Amino acid sequence: MESINLIVILFYVTSAAFYAIYFIKQKNFLHHIGYYLLFTGFIIHILGIGTQYVNTGIFPAGNLKENLSIMSGAVAGVFLLLKYKFNLKILGTFTAPLSAIVMMISFLLPGYPSEPNLVFKNFWLITHVSIIFIGEASFALACGAGILYLAQEHAIKTKNHGFFYKRLPSLDLIDSTGYACIVVGFTLLTIGLVTGSIYAKSVWGRFWSWDPKEVWSMISWLLYAALLHQRLTMGWRGRRAAIMSIVGFAALMFTFFGVNFLLTGHHGEFTK
Repeated sequence: MESINLIVILFYVTSAAFYAIYFIKQKNFLHHIGYYLLFTGFIIHILGIGTQYVNTGIFPAGNLKENLSIMSGAVAGVFLLLKYKFNLKILGTFTAPLSAIVMMISFLLPGYPSEPNLVFKNFWLITHVSIIFIGEASFALACGAGILYLAQEHAIKTKNHGFFYKRLPSLDLIDSTGYACIVVGFTLLTIGLVTGSIYAKSVWGRFWSWDPKEVWSMISWLLYAALLHQRLTMGWRGRRAAIMSIVGFAALMFTFFGVNFLLTGHHGEFTK
């Protein structure tokens, strides 16, 4: 599995390099190379995860190393899908490096195999983890779109029509892409929380136990729910939406990392 991960890292890193050059040179053929490198790496990545699951009978989400690997693939996969919808090529300059960095961190972590445990052999675990990570990947791209929006808005307001202004798309396109990412992410996060509750009931005997991870997941859900509510009722768009997408993703990252390492609970089993 480590050799497959190395190949995946190679494709992701090379894709990130081509996207960086594309950002500077703005040549479409560079984007195409970066895109297909990312696509190839993603396919190999998913096949590797699937092969590991078939060989062990355990869904590879039992520790931080495996969870980061899944997150890396999810970020790449969501971008590959959204690119066809919005054609926001420049978002690849955020996605490819993020997938590469997360995958490299995963590779460098100690490779303790998941022990045969009822906790890791459950249909609802596979459903819950898969949906949650795809949702969080969507929020990661929304955060990336938010950063791009703020950079472009700053260039326009300061009338500095230089490096970033010439390379970033219109504010409307960035905003609509970020909004789509948040809608997808919020929908999947909601489904993920429901399937997580069902999973908790089947393994720990109760739907909700005030576990720190559960509480912070709900806080993150409420932040994105507030953003969507304000956008639909108060017309929150542009700068406010961009800032909230970054804040929401920061809360998600605390839920993923901070809760596991600073607090205790059921989910500590998944970050050993």
